[in-house]
Amino acid sequence: MSTHRLIKAQRLVALFVFGCLMFSYPLLSLFNVGGTVLGIPLLYAYLFAVWALLIVLMILAVERGS
Repeated sequence: MSTHRLIKAQRLVALFVFGCLMFSYPLLSLFNVGGTVLGIPLLYAYLFAVWALLIVLMILAVERGS
């Protein structure tokens, strides 16, 4: 395995761990309150924002250096 592919794999594993932490119960419970963001419940806004952030970070991790 080349060094470039190894670094890319390490980045993706780190993103996976980051995603697991961001979607874990203790952190989700912090956003499970009655507030809203632009009319969207806070929990749903958080889930969508983290999901979108993970997609962008994965694109950057895969495309960087290609």
